[in-house]
Amino acid sequence: MIKGRKRDWAEPTPVETPAALRDAVGGHGLVAEHLARKGILTAVEARRFLSVEHYSPAPADELPDMDRAAERLRRALGDKERILIWGDFDVDGQTATALLYSALKRRGGNVSYHVPNRFSEGHGIHLPTLKNKLAGGVDLLLTCDTGMSAHEAVDVCGSRGVDVIITDHHALPEQLPAAVAVVNPQRLPEGHALRELPGVGVAYKLIEALYGGEASADLLDLVALGIVADVMAQVDDTRYLLQRGLARLRENRRLGIRAILERAEIPAAELNEGHIGFAIGPRLNALGRLEDANPAVELLTTDDWTRARVLAQALESANERRKYLSNQVYQSAIAQIEAEPWLLDYAVLVLSHEDWHSGVIGIVASRLVEEFELPTVLLAVPAETARGSARSVAGVDITGALGQVSGLLKRYGGHRMAAGMSLPADSIFEFRRELSRVIRAMDAPPTPPLTIDGRLSLGEISLELTRDIERLAPFGNGNPPLTLVTSELKLVSRKGLGRRGEHLQVEVEDEAGNQQRVIWWRGAGQDLPRGRFDLAYTLRTSVYKGERKPLVEWLDFRQQEAAPANLRADEASYEVVDYRGGEKALSELAGAREWHPSALVWAEADRIEGAVNRLGLRASETLIVWSAPPSPEVWAAALATVNPERLILFGARGEAESLAGFLERLAGLVKYSISQREGAADLAALAAACGQGEGAARTGLQLLRALGKLDYQASESGLVHLQPADARPGEDLGRLRRRLEMILRESRAYRNYWLSMDMEATTG
Repeated sequence: MIKGRKRDWAEPTPVETPAALRDAVGGHGLVAEHLARKGILTAVEARRFLSVEHYSPAPADELPDMDRAAERLRRALGDKERILIWGDFDVDGQTATALLYSALKRRGGNVSYHVPNRFSEGHGIHLPTLKNKLAGGVDLLLTCDTGMSAHEAVDVCGSRGVDVIITDHHALPEQLPAAVAVVNPQRLPEGHALRELPGVGVAYKLIEALYGGEASADLLDLVALGIVADVMAQVDDTRYLLQRGLARLRENRRLGIRAILERAEIPAAELNEGHIGFAIGPRLNALGRLEDANPAVELLTTDDWTRARVLAQALESANERRKYLSNQVYQSAIAQIEAEPWLLDYAVLVLSHEDWHSGVIGIVASRLVEEFELPTVLLAVPAETARGSARSVAGVDITGALGQVSGLLKRYGGHRMAAGMSLPADSIFEFRRELSRVIRAMDAPPTPPLTIDGRLSLGEISLELTRDIERLAPFGNGNPPLTLVTSELKLVSRKGLGRRGEHLQVEVEDEAGNQQRVIWWRGAGQDLPRGRFDLAYTLRTSVYKGERKPLVEWLDFRQQEAAPANLRADEASYEVVDYRGGEKALSELAGAREWHPSALVWAEADRIEGAVNRLGLRASETLIVWSAPPSPEVWAAALATVNPERLILFGARGEAESLAGFLERLAGLVKYSISQREGAADLAALAAACGQGEGAARTGLQLLRALGKLDYQASESGLVHLQPADARPGEDLGRLRRRLEMILRESRAYRNYWLSMDMEATTG
């Protein structure tokens, strides 16, 4: 396993805490010391930071153009003008759209909304869609979380007598669009209390300007979602709004959020910023990454509990698919790095694959940045054009670097830490080399050290201390959780956590014999200390089955004295029930399902009642594998998604493994899509239904088109629109047939291997 690089530690800087500050804050001295290091030195400042009751938010009209925006919106409401809200497909855009729509609708507004599709429209205001909307009747266009570069869209609206109000928080262009109002906190000076608002925060301030703060308080739950999901700096008014929004979320009044929490099994009373970042946000984002984000806005605004639960289930399904596709990309990326470790010698990690879904590569790029501390570009290459997402590290302006290699690109855009681009597929090697050269020449600063906030003994760790530290919450960008260190520890025991043991639970002991349980998320396979070591960790409250305990979360360690390892590294293992090669598979399947009624059955290309294909996989204690998987990436992604404790293996093989059988199966699916779904299909779903990889499905469609029996258009998302055809065979028929035969041959070879592999030896 390839492991990330270890970081340097920066010891706590000595700081004087005034007596008045210590008296006002109380509790453990760490809290007052942390505030003092943040420059909060007086009792008044400390109370403003810790309690919303002592903070005075900035008036909404301090935002430039706010007065004009509010006045124009009042007139539109009074005259019953047709207002179109134009949002964005990430959580910030969804919540901003939902906030404006619900607030204006409540005041009798004639209002509708549109969230663009990531793949067919992209970020910003898509002109063809806008013109269609204008043709249907619009008097005022109101943007949220978008619009700063929409010069042409604003001009089109102006030519048709439609006013535009832009509310956004992204970087300013050289010239502002010619809108009635451009409300953007980036127009404020550095350090202003409103400067770090997200798009939903700007939308909230607009409604506040219309109705007053308390009249808008019920919207603060949406603001909290956007702040955390968009990773905004939690300072000044942004922190204040998040604190109030979290309190509102815990009241659990919004039906859509209640339905999400029900599906995610999160008790509303315990909800914190971590639940938004790791549970609620990803579910909402899944629709925008894979499908259409408009249903997410409906979920956040509906007053129908039945409808809320239906929409929440749609989010859950999209999120499960997102997790599977992300796992597939991640497993494939790690396999590439392990096969070609020289890729890590470049100043930027550039990886590509034809079967990667472009909607999730940004998520995986972020994870690889965390693991390898290198700027990372992942490229989905479904055809001649590669489409990619980049994520960067501190000190490397990735969009600026792309600008220096723009001659190799078809398009690019983004900000310092994240960007998107497209380029010819045959230019990837040159792109990797040139982008690495540019980034190396930037002389980027080294990885910042891990900043230590304080040192504790094991005996000091308690629930009381944890609660004391959590007064500094919410934590996140601009207010990270405290990093604490305990010295001179040794490992006593370890065991895997999670259904595959991907996390670690270790017991550590100090020289006085005190012991403490520590959780190391995704720690399986990482090097463990030998002998005495110092441990860096964070501390938070954990609630399990109603019981509150302090939870110590492993961040890093520093070896003090080497010693022989005295712990056995237990490998993750499954309970394996093996029916591979059995002659009575169907009867054995029935028996297995009877013994394990809650088991998840994974079957592809065969119709097994109640089974799911790879896109329907979800966490389950028992996984019954009916169909042999077509590739190691599909198998690894399935295991990572389901995290089973028990595997029941069959490994059936269908007729779709041969060229003729595969084409017959694919043609049948195409015919069904044309007759029953108006030609709409999804490449990943076609691949799963055939029990093959996306490369096989893509090449199969190309072959059917070359045979003259089909025409289709494919989008960047993997969605395809199919149409019947009756044309002469194409010239590339032979080449496509040979390519498809090769893909299917590779799949058969892997299935042969899978049917005989030692699962317990290879799935640790």
